[in-house]
Amino acid sequence: MTTSAFVYDAVRTPFGKFNGAYAGVRPDDLAATVLRAVRERVPGLDPAAVDQVLLGNANGAGEENRNVARMATLLAGYPVSVPGSSINRLCGSSLDAAMAGSREIETGDAEVVLTGGVESMTRAPWVLPKPSRAFPAGNLEAVSTALGWRFVNEAMPAEWTVSLGEANEQLQEEFAVSRERQDEFAVRSHRLAHEAWEAGFYDDLTVAVEGTELTRDEGVRASASTESLARLRPSFRKDGTITAGNASPLSDGASAVLLGSEAAAASLGREPLARIAGRAAHALEPQRFGYAPVEAANRALARAGIGWSDVGAVELNEAFAVQSLACLDAWKVDPDLVNTRGGAIAVGHPLGASGGRVLGTLAKVMREGGVRWGVAAICIGVGQGLAVVLENAGETTS
Repeated sequence: MTTSAFVYDAVRTPFGKFNGAYAGVRPDDLAATVLRAVRERVPGLDPAAVDQVLLGNANGAGEENRNVARMATLLAGYPVSVPGSSINRLCGSSLDAAMAGSREIETGDAEVVLTGGVESMTRAPWVLPKPSRAFPAGNLEAVSTALGWRFVNEAMPAEWTVSLGEANEQLQEEFAVSRERQDEFAVRSHRLAHEAWEAGFYDDLTVAVEGTELTRDEGVRASASTESLARLRPSFRKDGTITAGNASPLSDGASAVLLGSEAAAASLGREPLARIAGRAAHALEPQRFGYAPVEAANRALARAGIGWSDVGAVELNEAFAVQSLACLDAWKVDPDLVNTRGGAIAVGHPLGASGGRVLGTLAKVMREGGVRWGVAAICIGVGQGLAVVLENAGETTS
């Protein structure tokens, strides 16, 4: 017999810029911050009753190594009896964590699962390949683990291992998404994120990191305009369309999403925000990763038993404006329903944390707007996409 899994709470740190406010903060401490915040925000939560902590993390090469979920759980003061597991599906890691946690609840293996993710792209280390013998005469190249391919297997076809930017320039060619559209989309992201912060939307979705002064997402630029973005040079091709202004930045941050069964409401002392109604993953050629959310979302909707005409809110992680627009064009969804409080181009994209951010933001957007159905989706390097469908657990008007 299966039960349903529900979102009970969601919180994240404000997202910091590369070499910004969190440059001196370890990723395991960022993760511990949001895990501790959930315990404080949900007084009815018995820390010992958490069946599992599942945290996403894309890099895992630095201070977050050796299972950051377990380390952060201990640092956050949870009992040593609470187990933790780290999940790596690159940019989709924390959404994957929520999907995995919801399955544990639906199968009866757990009642309460704490999910989320973390990334410090600033503190991602430089690594060296291990030499085949001691004291080689030649040089060794240090490789940054902050983003992208490293130590590529020679058996991989070259077209699969192009940079993320080049992959999206190819997507631009495939779907003819103009530079102007990309810049307009990016400006909208900044404007909506700024307006959301000004209106207080993010106040109860975020928690400050001890020892820092950051109270809002560090990358939001209220002054962004199509004129200012048009002056930026292409980042990946001399005649390309992708710039630092219409792509998500390198970022640092953490997110957490508290999941539970319907019965968990009694012990938690609160009603759920939303039910996880559908989930799906999809994969394409690695260089077409930006388009993978299209089919992932279509499949998740089918599993929820609804279609795009039923959806009233969408949170799509904005890795690049071009891939976001390609996905929206394919879904034929009303753009005004998408990322209404800004997206990753403005707020940032700390790889392992972004899935938790989009899921938590979606749940609140749906609750505030009385929207019954919503979709959270994210593209993932090496050709994958994930999507989750939420059903509002409260009163709805649509």
